[in-house]
Amino acid sequence: MKRFQSYWIVIPWWSVRKIGQFLWLALLGIIIIGVIVFSLYIKSLPVLNVWHTTILKGEYTTASTVKDFEGYLALEEKLFTSLEREVLDKIPKEATSLVNRYSKGSISDPKRWERAYNRSYELPVKNPKMGAILIHGMSDSPYSLHTQASYLQKKGVWVLVLRMPGHGTIPSGLINIKWQDMASVVQIGMKYLKEKVKDKPIQMMGYSTGAPLALHYTLTALEQSSTLPLPSSLVFYSPAIGVSPAAPLAIWQSRLGSLLGIEKLQWNSVSAEYDPFKYASFAVNAGDQVYRICKKVQEQLDSNIQNTSSKAFPPILSFASIVDSTVSVSDTIEKLYKRLPQGNHTLVLFDIRHSFMNNHLITRKTKKALEQIRQNATAAPYTLELITDLNSSDAYLVKITDNKSKEKLDLKWAKGIYSLSHLALPISQNDPLYGDSNAPKSPGIALGHLALYGENAVLQTSASALLRQRWNPFYTYTKFKVLDFWGIN
Repeated sequence: MKRFQSYWIVIPWWSVRKIGQFLWLALLGIIIIGVIVFSLYIKSLPVLNVWHTTILKGEYTTASTVKDFEGYLALEEKLFTSLEREVLDKIPKEATSLVNRYSKGSISDPKRWERAYNRSYELPVKNPKMGAILIHGMSDSPYSLHTQASYLQKKGVWVLVLRMPGHGTIPSGLINIKWQDMASVVQIGMKYLKEKVKDKPIQMMGYSTGAPLALHYTLTALEQSSTLPLPSSLVFYSPAIGVSPAAPLAIWQSRLGSLLGIEKLQWNSVSAEYDPFKYASFAVNAGDQVYRICKKVQEQLDSNIQNTSSKAFPPILSFASIVDSTVSVSDTIEKLYKRLPQGNHTLVLFDIRHSFMNNHLITRKTKKALEQIRQNATAAPYTLELITDLNSSDAYLVKITDNKSKEKLDLKWAKGIYSLSHLALPISQNDPLYGDSNAPKSPGIALGHLALYGENAVLQTSASALLRQRWNPFYTYTKFKVLDFWGIN
């Protein structure tokens, strides 16, 4: 015991004080440097505009008294009146621009288009063969599926295209929105459509986040079979089944911003709003809500596996690009298709253009990821159709079904395109806004074939955003695939 005490006595008290002072000063220095770096970071963030900071009145939430689709449309009317009064009439002169969607009369003004595609709408028919409800993705609007709505109506389908809460107005709508609000509107829409088509089948079509919303509804309908109409089938474009593993952490940035009163921290990105029907700016909360609805669907699938309901799970047809920087294609396979009960489920996967692979323009990381997807994609209980030019001698694409049978297709890649993208899957090359250079003339801005050359850091938006593929060169193929799937060719 004495030896132990003498060991500590050799350390003078003044040395302990010096060490403590040094550690305190070092910690203080780190805090000061951290504050300075944080302040410089906040200062470097883009300036927020009125469409980032205004919270509109009249948006639907689960707390709203609205219970039916007519009530939802009435509330939507109040919302767009609020948009006009609180934002469009108050745009400061310095924020007006020829390409600002919130500048009245600009080439990006949504009012240039023949229909109010930022709002919910329906396309009724006499004696409908069936009904179809169309659900857009996060930060999007009903415009993204308007071409599908049009051709389905011509085939005798009563179509309802829903605007999800928080969308179609200003990006700040995504700051407080909850996935439950969107899921509630889907239920309202399905009940309304059931009243219109009576005993005819109802199909659901979802783009991006529209897919988990449709899945959530379907799984809920299977659980509550007596209260909700069950869809006959589901069709998805670029389904958002899984997102980045870091997604759950992102919301803390927004919470810190709310705590400190720093509005800029509520945004993942702030960009010029030049697209009439899609937000360029993206709130942190929006990504968090996608993560939450995806997580909820996985919990429902867990429950459905143990469910002994007599109602069969509706067949699913999905279209996806093998490369997608917005959602995880692997999760679409592993967390959806491989978990489905037996049925007529099909995943159509569009491969990358292999001539670019041969020219060594594709990164090694991408090559490895693509190979893993191809190897892991084939398994019961679904059919995989890989659309690819792999080993093609004449540039024509082939359809490889379940890594076995091959069928040559009358399809080729358009010049200069090396892959599809998350954005491109539901969009026709003839779309005036997002289509190719041969598309009908747009009433306003045209975004599908921009190729602007010049110096870096000059434009209000990034070059990568402008060059991202926005239309699907194989759109006609997907269209007839859907019609065949629904038996209305």
